[in-house]
Order: sequence, then structure tokens, then C-alpha cells
Amino acid sequence: MMLRGTTCLNLVLAAVLGFASVTRAQQLTIDDVDRVVGQALTEAASRGVRNGAISVTDRVGNVLGVYVINPTQTPMMKVDSGRGIPLGNGLEQIQLPATFGSIAKAITGAYLSSSGNAFSTRTASLIVQENFYPGEQGQPGGPLSGVQFSQLPCSDLSAFGTALGVGPRRSPLGLSADPGGFPLYKNGVVVGGVGVMADGTYGLDGMIVDYDRNLDELIATAAVRGFDAPEDIKGHRITVEGKVFRYSDLDATDLNTNATSALNLANYIAVPGYAPAGRRAGHVFGSASSGIRPEGRQEYQAIDAWVLDDGTGANRYAPRASLAPTVGGLNAIEARTIINDALMVAVRARAQIRRPLGSFAQVSVSVVDLESNVLALARTPDAPVFGIDVSLQKARSALFFSRPTSAAELRAIGRQDLIPGVLSIAPLGTYVDSMQALLGGAALTNGVAYGERSVGNLARPFYPDGLNGLGNGPLAKPFNVWSPFNTGLQLDLVVGDIVARLDGSAPPAQGCTALPQAAGAAVGPTRLANGLQIFAGGVPIFRGEQLVGAIGVSGDGIDQDDMIAFLGLHNAGQRLGTGLGNAPAARRADSVSAGGVNLRYVNCPFSPFLNSREQRVCVGK
Repeated sequence: MMLRGTTCLNLVLAAVLGFASVTRAQQLTIDDVDRVVGQALTEAASRGVRNGAISVTDRVGNVLGVYVINPTQTPMMKVDSGRGIPLGNGLEQIQLPATFGSIAKAITGAYLSSSGNAFSTRTASLIVQENFYPGEQGQPGGPLSGVQFSQLPCSDLSAFGTALGVGPRRSPLGLSADPGGFPLYKNGVVVGGVGVMADGTYGLDGMIVDYDRNLDELIATAAVRGFDAPEDIKGHRITVEGKVFRYSDLDATDLNTNATSALNLANYIAVPGYAPAGRRAGHVFGSASSGIRPEGRQEYQAIDAWVLDDGTGANRYAPRASLAPTVGGLNAIEARTIINDALMVAVRARAQIRRPLGSFAQVSVSVVDLESNVLALARTPDAPVFGIDVSLQKARSALFFSRPTSAAELRAIGRQDLIPGVLSIAPLGTYVDSMQALLGGAALTNGVAYGERSVGNLARPFYPDGLNGLGNGPLAKPFNVWSPFNTGLQLDLVVGDIVARLDGSAPPAQGCTALPQAAGAAVGPTRLANGLQIFAGGVPIFRGEQLVGAIGVSGDGIDQDDMIAFLGLHNAGQRLGTGLGNAPAARRADSVSAGGVNLRYVNCPFSPFLNSREQRVCVGK
């Protein structure tokens, strides 16, 4: 539906005013990095901390400095969810350099935050566990369960290397749910993140009912003095499902000191693949050199969209036609129109997790062809950076499960021995067996169209989701060994690449490598080249009865993501008149009974628009 009259004008004016703070040039300077680290170091010293790592990144994930408290001893950490899961189950109990944890925490603080919402690694901890809130029985899983395995070191989207470059950058461990990572703000604009790893355990907060005095969070709280997020947009000011998030269990009154230590610059160490020795200034977000910049309305007419830049002023993902198949696939106009119409839905939609209330949803949108090649990618100006990679994960994941070849491709991946005597992965065909036991012997071969919400239904440690004590979904590990560090198929597909990249090495050009390489390019991506994602916000694209691609959306609320993907595709198909649209209703996963419970395809919010009283906006489409 097109916007008209004063309603359209009001939304456009609101958009311009809302974007003003985003476009103010801000960056972290070398002095800023030293101040953040110095404040953290002083608090650490006051608490007798003699080892650990402090990392600072800019908003697009460039590591600006990694400071070790004791350069004569490599700080280490153990990955541990606190559930007593033994070594040999995903990343549980693996010993790793603490620098990786501090970098992942800093990137998480920067990537999850924007001018309308500030989220920390403690916030992340709430949204990736088996129940939301953690520790509450009988509640659905975390709304972003699985987001921890985004921004992967094997991703074909995320940039890598020690040189200051375009973003978004990769993370050594994906996003972090271990308290001790915060965003950094200047004049109300997020400019980066800080992460602290000093207590030796890379874990999460498994209980909502208490307030912790976490050592890493204490040190990080000192680090952000003068760079703290505006109070009104912190996570504890934002609600989901009637529940508030948690930003921190601490504040400045818990600190021992407000001083800043002098630094030994030799303690800024190199981390292969992420940072050189020393420290440096960050990029100005929105510049071509940052890799994320405004495009104006050259490609998309809905709003002044932002795109990814290759560092020279060129759009990395300018709309293009399907590389495979070339006949019957999407053309460039169709790819552009789908993105454009999704953005049009976004600027009408009421954001779920953004302040002030009544803001529109800020999102990233990706479109892929039948072979997982990226055809177009764009975003609204203040969308959180994490959603760029996640929107592409969602598109590829919805596509993968909707393909009739996915069962055979998973069965082709046998046992993986990753760390001798420590970590092995069973053949991935076991997940196909579980899917077919639940959904019937034709599952993953019969062309059923899966939305990302459908995939998420099947990838939770309890099935149906939230009914504690029942068996696991077929794509998840049994709960006795399940954790956010051992999710199931999602991690098993990429853990080999995570382990292989721990030395800082570059990922293969085709991205994460467990699945076959797709067709249609000289070096095409693998089917899930930046990893599998398992929460809502993506649907396959059909031309009549023919699967031709997928769309993924990630930003300000998972129901909003679902709606923007579903309605954006529907509206584009109606305007184009070329037969494109959502999957035929009879082929959608919500027509499939799984253990007596039908899967969900999408879940659109009730009465979701800022300028309309429409209520059930996805029904009948």
C-alpha cells in the first residue's frame, strides 16, 4: 500500500529528524581508546586483577586496540555455559585465548546497538537461552536464539584482517552472551564497543532473578565512563513480550575508583587476523571507508537507503540478476523492487525494540537467488549492524530448507574430527533422520516451503518450544547437552570453520564450507556461506510454483522481521506482475503437522503500522 497525503509527509519528516543523530560524524580517536582502556585498567587494578584482556572496536567491528594486563602471560578463558556439559559438546569447556572473548564482547556491544537502542552482552545473554527469561520454566526460548552464531569468522559477507578496513568485520566467536561487553557512545551516537575478559570463564547469565557482581562487567562499567549509552535507550528501558531487557547488573556506584591509569603502550598486543600491535582511531560510521554508507535514492525509492560499500564508493551488493538459474530466476529489477518494498513496509511498521516509542522499524534486508548468491542488500540508516549478516543468514537458511536437495546435501557430510581426542561431529544425516521421523519420510525432499520461523520451531531444545521437559526439536541437541555453545545443526555446520580460523587465517572465498558450493559464479558461495540462522525473519521467494530465491530481514523485532519479509515480497509481487510472491499457501510449512503441532510460517504483529488501523495484515496473502 502506498503512503499518501499528510500521513506520508509526517512519516518522511519523522524519518529525517530521526536520522539526524545517525548522520552526525562521530568516531573513536586514539585518545578515546586509551581513555576507555585506562579506566578499565584502573578498576581492574583496584580489584587485584593481574591478568586479562580489554578490547575496543569501532562501530563496524574494526579492532582498535587489544590490551593485556600482563604481557608475560597469555590470558586464557574456558567456554562454559554453567550447565555441567562436558568437553566434546560443541564449544563447551574448550580453552581459548581471552583476547578472543574480549573482541567478541566489544563487537557485540557495538553491533547490537543504535541511536534507538543500547544493548550489552548481558542483554544478549537473555535472548539466546532455552527460556525467555532465563530460569523461567515453561516460557518460549530466547527471541534471538541462535544469533550468537552470526558474524562468523568463516563468513563470506564479513570482512577480515588486521588492516583498518570496511565493515562489518568478523568476530572470532560470533556474538557474545557473557557479561562484560558494552557499546560506546559519543554525543548520543554509537561509535564502537568495549569488551573485558578477566574472570577466566566465557559464559552467560543463566538466572534473571538475581543481580550479579560480575568481574568483567565491573571493569567494563568503568571503561565506559564518558562514553556511556543515553539512559533512555538502554536495554532496561525496552520491552519484549511485556518483559524488560537487562542492560547491566551494575552501575557507577559499584566501582572502586573513577581514576584513569597510565598505560604501558607495549601492552597493546597484536591478535592475528584481527588487530596489529598498538592502537588506532576508528572509522566514521557512514563514510565509504567504514563500509556502510548512505546510497540516497539512487537504487531504492522507499527511503534514503544505506548500503555496503567496498571502500572505493561502489555498492558491494548493487541489485543484479540471478546467477543461477539464468532462465526463470530473478532479474535485477525484481531484486531491487523486493528490497524497496520491504523497506517501504519497514518505515510504516512500529518498531518493537526502539526508543522513543512510536519509532519505525530499522532493518537490514537481503535477497538471494536459488543458489544463495546475493542479489541485493540494503538497510535503513540506523539499523543495528548485526542485522546485516543476520538478514543474509535468514535468507539463505529459509532457502536451504525449502530446497528439495537439502536432505541429500546434509547426508553427504560425514563424521568430522576437528580436535583429535577433544571434539568430533557426528554425520549430519542424523538431523535428516530426526526431521523425517517427526515430519514424515519425505521431509527436506518434498519442496515444502520453510519460513525462518519454521526453522526456529524445529531448532529449539524443547519441542514444542517452551514446554520444558519434552524432547528436543530435530535440529537441536538433546537438552542434557544443549546450550548456547552447542545448539545442534546450526553449530555443527560451522564449528569446523570456527576452529580452523582460531589462528586468524582468512576464510575461504566461498565462505563457511560444510555444505556444497553453489553454482552461478566463478567462486560461488556454499549453501550457508555465512552460517545457518534459527530465528524468525525470512521466507523463500516463488514464481508461481517454482522456488527462485529468498528474502531475509533483521532489525527491530522478530515479528516485525517476519512481517517485513512476507509483506515486502507480497507487495513487490503485486506491483511487478511477473508471478513473484510468497510460497503457495498449500506448500508452506504451517500446513505441516509435526508431532501433532503445526509449524509456523510467519508471525505478523497485530495492528503493526504507525499510520493505519489495519490489524491482521498478513492474513490471506
